[in-house]
This record gives sequence, structure tokens and C-alpha cells, in this order.
Amino acid sequence: MEELFNDLWQVPRFARGQGGFRPQIDCYRTERPAAFHVIVELAGVDPAKIQVFADEGTLIVSGERRRPRCAGRIYQQMEIDYGRFTRQVALGADIDVEASKATYKRGVLTIVLPLAKKPASAERIEIPVSGRSRR
Repeated sequence: MEELFNDLWQVPRFARGQGGFRPQIDCYRTERPAAFHVIVELAGVDPAKIQVFADEGTLIVSGERRRPRCAGRIYQQMEIDYGRFTRQVALGADIDVEASKATYKRGVLTIVLPLAKKPASAERIEIPVSGRSRR
């Protein structure tokens, strides 16, 4: 019974009720070079479907992980979350968005946002993701 209650109160279980999944994110800052780093776990997400934007001190990562379609599948257990997602990260510092880079490798999106020497612009800028597979 204790195991059942422990599983029930896990945060990802509540995210499932919202019709999507919530990718895990790590954020950290480095001194040399002065940059803000965001790591996003996106296993099973088509990199061509990932969008990364920076907008007035906020980083926005969105996309969708789709459940594979196969006729005749009868699930015994379903634990993997699928659906659309949007994650927002407050940057908390002026970022040089035009020098920012995003790379996708082995299911992990890594975004490096150098700290700006001048104030950031208020316009919304897309950050292209490199490492997208060519199919």
C-alpha cells in the first residue's frame, strides 16, 4: 500500500492528466565563458519538431513527442508520457540571443546562451537547433 501512495504522488503522474509530458530540465551558469546553460531531456522527440525561442528574459522550448502508431498493439503497461509540451525558463540575466546555440544529440537538447554585455532586445528570436537528423 505504501508503494502505491508513493507512486501516486509523483509529479509526472499529475502532468499526465494535463494531456502531455513535461521534459526534465537542468539549468546552470558558468563564469568562463560567461553563459547560461539549459539541458532538456527529449528522448523520443523528433528534433525537427523542437522549437526554441528567447523572448524578454524567458527561454521557451516546445514540441511534441508522438506515440508510435502500430495496428494490433495491445498494451499491458503504459508509463511513457506523450503529447505536446512547452517549457519556459526565466533567464534572469541579459543574454546575447543572437550568439546562442542549441544542439540536439542522443535525446538531449543543450542550449548555451552567452551573457550579453549590452541589454537584450525585446523582440522574440528563434534559436536554430543543430544536430537534427537528415531523413
